[in-house]
Amino acid sequence: MTLKVKVRVNGKESTKEVEPRLLLVHFIRDALGLTGTHVGCDTTNCGACTILLDGKSVKSCTMFAVQVDGREIMTIEGMQAADGELHPIQKAFWENHGLQCGYCTPGMVMQAAWLLRENPNPTEQEIRLGISGNLCRCTGYQNIVKSVQEAAKAMQTGGKGRR
Repeated sequence: MTLKVKVRVNGKESTKEVEPRLLLVHFIRDALGLTGTHVGCDTTNCGACTILLDGKSVKSCTMFAVQVDGREIMTIEGMQAADGELHPIQKAFWENHGLQCGYCTPGMVMQAAWLLRENPNPTEQEIRLGISGNLCRCTGYQNIVKSVQEAAKAMQTGGKGRR
C-alpha cells in the first residue's frame, strides 16, 4: 500500500507515492533526490538531517513522509538564492571555517537558519543552546558559533540570499 504525499519543497510543489513507513529523511534523499540532508544516526541524536518544516527546525529522521502532506519543507538546497549566491549563513560557515568534514554542516546551517529567524541577534550562549541538538565530531564548535554570529551580523546589515 502506498499513499500520496504532496509537499512544497524549496519553493516547488512535488507529489510522490510513498509507503506509510518511509521516514521523511529518506523521502527527501531518495524520492526527491535532495541529498544535502544527511542521515547520521537515525535516532534523533546528531541533527545531520535537520530541515525546516513550515519554518520550524525538525530532525527529519523523526517523522514519516506522510506526516508532511500539504506542508512546506526547506532543505539545505533551498538556502541559496535563485542566482546561485550563497545564503549569508552558508557564506559565514565558509568564511569562518565552521565546517571540517562537512557531514554535520547542512543540519547546522538549517538549525542556524531557524535560530536566527527566531532570534536575529543571539548571544554566544543562545547560539550554543540553539545548536545543542546538532552534533559535530570535528570542529569543537567554536568556529560554528563564530559562523552563526557572523551570519547574524550579515543578515542584519542586508546580507543577500534567502531568509
